[in-house]
Amino acid sequence: MKKIIVTMVTILLIGGVTSCSEDFTTNPREDGEDLATFFLEEENVDAAVVGIYDLMQHNYSVDWNSAFLVKQLPGDDMNAAGGNSDDQPQLQDIDDYANVSTSNQSIRSVWDLFYRTISLSNLVIENIKDSELSNKEEALAEAKFLRAWSYFELTTMFGDIPLRLTIPASATEFGIAKSSRADIYTQIKLDLTDAIAGLKDKSALADNFRASKGAAQALMGKVLVFEGKHGEAIPFFEDVIANPAHDLATNPEDVWSINHEFGPESLFEIGFISTTGRDWGNFAWGGRNENNIHIQLMGPRGDGIFDVSTIGLINGWGFNLPTAKLMNAFDAAGDTERKVATVMTEAELIAAGGGVDQSLATGGAVWDYEGGIRIKYATKEEDTSSDGVKELNYGTNYKLFRYAEVLLLAAEAYNKDSKDGQARTELNKVRNRAGLANVDASLAGDDLFEAIVNEKFLELAHEGQRFWDLVRWGKAATELAGTGYTAKNDLFPIPETEIEKNSELTQADQNAGY
Repeated sequence: MKKIIVTMVTILLIGGVTSCSEDFTTNPREDGEDLATFFLEEENVDAAVVGIYDLMQHNYSVDWNSAFLVKQLPGDDMNAAGGNSDDQPQLQDIDDYANVSTSNQSIRSVWDLFYRTISLSNLVIENIKDSELSNKEEALAEAKFLRAWSYFELTTMFGDIPLRLTIPASATEFGIAKSSRADIYTQIKLDLTDAIAGLKDKSALADNFRASKGAAQALMGKVLVFEGKHGEAIPFFEDVIANPAHDLATNPEDVWSINHEFGPESLFEIGFISTTGRDWGNFAWGGRNENNIHIQLMGPRGDGIFDVSTIGLINGWGFNLPTAKLMNAFDAAGDTERKVATVMTEAELIAAGGGVDQSLATGGAVWDYEGGIRIKYATKEEDTSSDGVKELNYGTNYKLFRYAEVLLLAAEAYNKDSKDGQARTELNKVRNRAGLANVDASLAGDDLFEAIVNEKFLELAHEGQRFWDLVRWGKAATELAGTGYTAKNDLFPIPETEIEKNSELTQADQNAGY
């Protein structure tokens, strides 16, 4: 996605109409544009919509406080890792469950940035809904999809949350009470209904970073599965599966290759570029750089610990290491092809000509190390640029929603709707792409569901889905036994700053246990 800076008064609103900002003012900015005229121009409307995507990119990639990292941390497929137990303590706390604070800066960042995204979506929707612009319907559909996406992420992580659908006209209108998750789902589905009607097919998109009709259909199905409405979800998945614009990549490694960005498997993808030439002097920490700093953040730690030069990787900062549980699960399934695209054990690294300094790796210089490194979203030489500093210029995209996930969600929906034959069909598509045989034709009921659960563990490892699935399936207590997890961790705390600023929230509105 190319960066488009939206130079208008919405920048003020993005900063002020997030959750409940103390910076709100009714005085117009001198360098702003009049909203009464700004949205009369089609190109301005499009620029505002691209600004929503830009905020989404920022939220999933802002250094140590991104939605990408925060969603993954409670899962059993990865450890926070880093240099030691105090390296980025707010991330370690989420990973270790026990000390998650209402002032955790990473959780607060995710909350604030999703609400900023919602605020700009609201601004676009309010200002063009009654217009006669030729791009009105598509712009409304995109804004509603992105608002629905943001609310789904928020309610998954925080439960009952404030539902804001308008732009406050003054500071006194900032106060807003929590809505139930059921009400949030209702609004998400209303937005997605409009998005499905107004978005283009993937094959007709002029810009590959934009949301498609299929993405909205898939998200609608996912929301319904999360609600337990499996029968209602099936038609949406069937529409996505029947569309020839959607398909699995040929093999698991293709999914993560820079040569397959925005491919047929991608339903919603956040784009980055490697051509901005960032270096240690001009990298904007906490800002927007258009390159993906998380790839460096998650690369195998240097300092003489991991030698990864022989496998085409660059050393990184050692966060987000795979768990032994995940690596063992690949081995138990005989899942060699997908494992190669996801993780690499220490023995495999050494066999490939690399190395690990055991005295450092096991002596505390690599925290949370369980005998392997991550290959999915790896620090590949080919994914960065020689301009500037290589470590700061990765152009690796985030695949936020993939066709493989749709197939597994469809398999789950069919299984729960007593259509096990169709469930096996969709499950087997994912297995076959990974080089695995079909499940037994007699596999059904709960046994088939467990096979779907395990397949999703392997296919979506390190993509931020695992923990939230365990919670909704009622499996978290069993799968996370002995880790420090308790039921309170099913939701993140509402940030203390939100309760302080929102006049309609009190400590009684805080999620249980915080």
